[in-house]
Amino acid sequence: MLHQLQHELDIASPSLCSPPTTTIPRKLPQMAPKRPKISDDDPLTRAIAPPPNETSAEREQRIAAEQEAKRVSDAIDEELNRQRIADKRNPKPVKILLLGQSESGKSTTLKNFQLMHSPKAFRAEKASWRAVIQLNVVQSIHAILDLIAKAHAASNGMSSAASISSGHASTSSATSSPTGTASKEYPPLTSDHLKLKMRLAPLIQVEAALIRRLLPPDQVDNLARSNLTSFPSNREISVNSNTGWKNTFNRLLRNAGARDSCESIDLINWSDPDDPGVVLHACLEDMIKLWADPTVKKLMDIEKMRPEEMAGFFLDALPRVTSPKYIPTDDDILRARLKTLGVSEHRFQVKSGHLGTAMSSDWRVFDVGGQRSLVTAWAPYFDDMNAIIFLAPISCFDQVLQEDLSVNRLADSFLLWKSIVSNPLLKKTDLVLFLNKCDILRAKLESGIRLGDYITSYGNRPNDFESASTYLKKKFAGMMKEHAGDRPFYCHFTSVTDTHSTSLILQNVQDVVIRDNLKRSALVG
Repeated sequence: MLHQLQHELDIASPSLCSPPTTTIPRKLPQMAPKRPKISDDDPLTRAIAPPPNETSAEREQRIAAEQEAKRVSDAIDEELNRQRIADKRNPKPVKILLLGQSESGKSTTLKNFQLMHSPKAFRAEKASWRAVIQLNVVQSIHAILDLIAKAHAASNGMSSAASISSGHASTSSATSSPTGTASKEYPPLTSDHLKLKMRLAPLIQVEAALIRRLLPPDQVDNLARSNLTSFPSNREISVNSNTGWKNTFNRLLRNAGARDSCESIDLINWSDPDDPGVVLHACLEDMIKLWADPTVKKLMDIEKMRPEEMAGFFLDALPRVTSPKYIPTDDDILRARLKTLGVSEHRFQVKSGHLGTAMSSDWRVFDVGGQRSLVTAWAPYFDDMNAIIFLAPISCFDQVLQEDLSVNRLADSFLLWKSIVSNPLLKKTDLVLFLNKCDILRAKLESGIRLGDYITSYGNRPNDFESASTYLKKKFAGMMKEHAGDRPFYCHFTSVTDTHSTSLILQNVQDVVIRDNLKRSALVG
């Protein structure tokens, strides 16, 4: 019975005993795993697929371009790794962040840093800034020509009058009115004004040529679709801070046949017939006549158009900046206006300050775009800053944001300052406030524009610079005390286009940063 049961188990469970060799299945060769089939409609497949009907020459060109792109990518990775290793070996750098709304003076403050600590590199970029200054001149004239066109259309009852931009946004931020919008009566124009406008028409082509030189090719292509020659004066061009627009422009000059040199001004081909300076010089007398015309002055007063208050204003120096061999001065570069987007990093070797410390001389200054869309995006990435320099342009109390015409610019600075001082990620970061554009604020108040008409909390206080500046300083200080407790309040009244005073203020800021870092290291009391 037991033998019969064992026999049945052997049959039912062959795995319990060694099976006969004849029953071992033959081992199949190992197959490679099947790859999932990629649909022909896959976007990545279409993107990397060779073009249809590609010739052998086109194939070689494409492969060469791919190899070059890989070489550049590998070089970037290698440089990043080199910098990463160097950062680990060297002392920790001092990091400064520049913050503020658009046109607050961040780029000008950065230029002052460059002028203080890298003067040779600063002056080596003069050729690039020459083109920017020429563009500033042309855009200012373009704005006035648009204003003449608007007044002419209104006087003739043309239906297109409402669609013609006054152009003041390119030379001054939109201006708010405390009493609302009233109908405008323009002074009559004469035939001389229309002839003057016609004679200055070539400057529109010069503007298009300068834009092509300054912007990267892909951005130029996008603008070209909307016709560069009809580029509206109230639309400001902008460059991405990471595109290296200065190097691109210098390469363009070298390709034009200018000799190579360490000084970029030597790259300018003074005999180039296509140099924008040729047309600017030819139009000099007409531009001077336009800017000095009493009727034009009245038009600008009606539109509250004050280009002289903004960066990029050179109409008071037309004979000099339109001369055939014009070379920008340091002050010209500080006053030049070119809107930047994104975040840029600039490195400086800072000399020992008044304290004579042995602290790291490697300083890194970060400039963040002032667009409202970027305001809430920067904080998580800059929590390791040693100091933040916040620029509040206090002269803009009668202006509104270009991004939102319902928001007063000074009120927007209050809100941005509140978001900074109340941010927990920045509680260990020194905050330095620059109440900027004091020279313009003083001129506005002296001209009779009342701060209390736009900032109601100012009330009936005296409309002079001392009273207004003291009030605004207390306003910012109060917000910091409310939201940041007893943190030190560092505040400076600045006009960052004033090189001498700004250099002294920046030296003071450097000493503050060094002193606070030493306190944290318990090296000073």
